[in-house]
Amino acid sequence: MSEQETLGLAEEFAQYRRTLLDKVEVPGPAAVRRTVRGRNRRRWGATATTALALLGGSAIGYAGMSGPDHRPGPVEPTPSVSVSATPSGLASPTPSPSVTGSGSASAAPDGRISRAQLLGASVTLPAWRAGRGCPTSQTRLSGDSREGVNWLVALDHGDVDGDGAVETVALVQCALGTQGPMQVVAFDRDGAGKVVTLGRVVATTIDKPQWLFALDVVGDGTVRVQVGDIAPGGGWAAKWSQRQWRDYRWKGDAFTQVSGPTSFGPNPNLADVSVTTGDLVLRVADDGSRTGTATVRIRNRGTAPVAHVVLRLGVPAVVRADVDGWETCSGVPESIDPIVCRLPQLAAGAEMRLDLDFHQYEGDKLSTDKADVEVQPMDSERDVLPDSNSSDNLVQMKMIYG
Repeated sequence: MSEQETLGLAEEFAQYRRTLLDKVEVPGPAAVRRTVRGRNRRRWGATATTALALLGGSAIGYAGMSGPDHRPGPVEPTPSVSVSATPSGLASPTPSPSVTGSGSASAAPDGRISRAQLLGASVTLPAWRAGRGCPTSQTRLSGDSREGVNWLVALDHGDVDGDGAVETVALVQCALGTQGPMQVVAFDRDGAGKVVTLGRVVATTIDKPQWLFALDVVGDGTVRVQVGDIAPGGGWAAKWSQRQWRDYRWKGDAFTQVSGPTSFGPNPNLADVSVTTGDLVLRVADDGSRTGTATVRIRNRGTAPVAHVVLRLGVPAVVRADVDGWETCSGVPESIDPIVCRLPQLAAGAEMRLDLDFHQYEGDKLSTDKADVEVQPMDSERDVLPDSNSSDNLVQMKMIYG
């Protein structure tokens, strides 16, 4: 290439550079600031989007419903999330309990039955003991003790069968006179809410226990029943019965006694005393009056001591208690009809002999030749006890002039 051609080509390249550089903006300080502000706006927008997502869709949705009508923008596809396996050495998450067709886990029925609900339900009772009794099949309990009904005496509640739900325990009496049989019965509800009988806890017997005084269901489901050896009535006061707390537990198909006494000892208030006496022979003394001695024997035939014994002598008023033989008695006046002799405790199987002196003034005449001699056992409060064999509590003493 000639020198002239080389100079022409260089001139053309120089003109091209001048033309091109006039179109290009050199990135000075102003350009740099614009670039940084643009990047900050993009970063703030991304941060704001994340914060709104964390605040929850309900707030965004509410704002969208309150604001102007906007067209929904394009929906970004949800990225798939992979779940890593549980690391070794850690327990796997516990699965949720399965739900039955009813929508909730099965549970034992609630057996808490109020007194009013139990009185209004038809129930089936365990059989009463042999003999004249009350109805047991699909019968209604009664709130009072009318003759021939099943009387609801007492009620308590507790989880007696260990199923996690409460049951109802009732003391029921077959009202037959004053000494009808009694039993404690546990009730529950079935799945339909009907009252059903779980079982009998304990019942009275002809022997012992003859009475049920109270019941109590404690926290662990034990049914405690206070039983009595002798049923009150017929002259027998409830306070004279021996009482024991006995504990019963449900064993899957029946109640069984688990603690407490299983038998009764001799009842100290079940007395059996007897009396015997000889004739009272009244002989004339030096001063013209008459005196005599009667021998009275009192025996405790029972198996327990008697706290007090009362002896009554129905002699005529003209026959008076004299000095000798009455020291054992308390508060005996000189003359009264009958003469009452209060004696101290008499041990089981023991006998007490009294040689009692009597006096009749000169000129007094007997209105009868017989006198009643009666003995009665008493408790510590001096209430007269019934005697198991009262036929030997009263005898007649013959009075004779000698």
